[in-house]
Amino acid sequence: MHLVLFFTHDTSLRAWERSGMLEREVALYRKYVEKAVRVSFVTYGRWDKQRYAEKLRGIKILCNEFRLPLGLYTRMIPLLHGKVLRQCSVIKSNQTPGALTALAAARRYNKPMLARCGYMHSEFVANQHGADSQEARQALDDERKLFGQADAIEVTTPMMRDSIIERIPGSATKITVTPNYVDTESFSPRDAEKEIDLLFIGRLNPQKNLEALLDALRGLKLKTVIIGSGPLENELKEKARAQDLDIDWKGNLPNTELPGFLNRSKIFILPSHYEGHPKTLIEAMAAGATVIGANAPGIREVVTHGKNGWLCETSAESIRKSITTLIDSEQLRYDLGKNARAFALDNYSLDIIARRELALLEKLRRCEISRDK
Repeated sequence: MHLVLFFTHDTSLRAWERSGMLEREVALYRKYVEKAVRVSFVTYGRWDKQRYAEKLRGIKILCNEFRLPLGLYTRMIPLLHGKVLRQCSVIKSNQTPGALTALAAARRYNKPMLARCGYMHSEFVANQHGADSQEARQALDDERKLFGQADAIEVTTPMMRDSIIERIPGSATKITVTPNYVDTESFSPRDAEKEIDLLFIGRLNPQKNLEALLDALRGLKLKTVIIGSGPLENELKEKARAQDLDIDWKGNLPNTELPGFLNRSKIFILPSHYEGHPKTLIEAMAAGATVIGANAPGIREVVTHGKNGWLCETSAESIRKSITTLIDSEQLRYDLGKNARAFALDNYSLDIIARRELALLEKLRRCEISRDK
């Protein structure tokens, strides 16, 4: 089998590395290479092949080494990388933005196409710009075309599956629910001093609801670490200074450094207004961390309150109450962390997810063989 993965629009390997996501994102494809699957990446970086060919040995990198403007390169991808695309078995998209380019390549070379999306792009756009905005309408149109024409659709949650079925007639038989994966060997419990009271990992943007988190922390005198960057960074830091909060701002860190922080933290928190299938949350659970998550889409489907984690509302008052409840009970934290680890092992381990997706890719490869006949 030869799988070609199309990156999210305007995303490069360099961007993955800068955000700390590189090792996390390529782990699945390294697993495929171990199983004798040929893998090629179609990226938008100009220097990706030069920078990462050695590091990603066994994975072929197709990038914008032609140094074309983004729009022209995007339109020309099916032709520029035609030699590899013509010979591949299956084409897969990484996220919905950029998937129509993958679909165009699949149709041009008569290849089966797997439309994979880790979150419902149209819903995120609607939350950011408004449900009646031009951006939201365009996102819905793009999804309608993509899901209508793709040979198979892979989503990370049943909620996403139901959303597509409701909007796209006849799509139900094409949809497979495959959760995000965790490297449960790297993200595993380790003996360490719990020197950090509270840990957040993620983008510093309105979706993550960090202003409410900072309000919840006022006067608690907790040691907090925040890992990530984003458009609200300066505003949040100023707010934290004004409230005299003890926060260590770490910026973006490589995914390989996150297990150490999780092992040293009493609580991991994700107070977002909405999520897709949050990777940081399931990584924290795999590490045996005690997790607090907002009772919001994408989180409440993972966290069962009082069993493998703790749910709160998105208000500062509810967040504060949850934090203080868990800080005051070491036994409760231990029980929740132990159950979180077991849940992650049963549902999200890399080996389990790789087997599930590989079975889907094999099914599509057989379709490609049938087409050739």
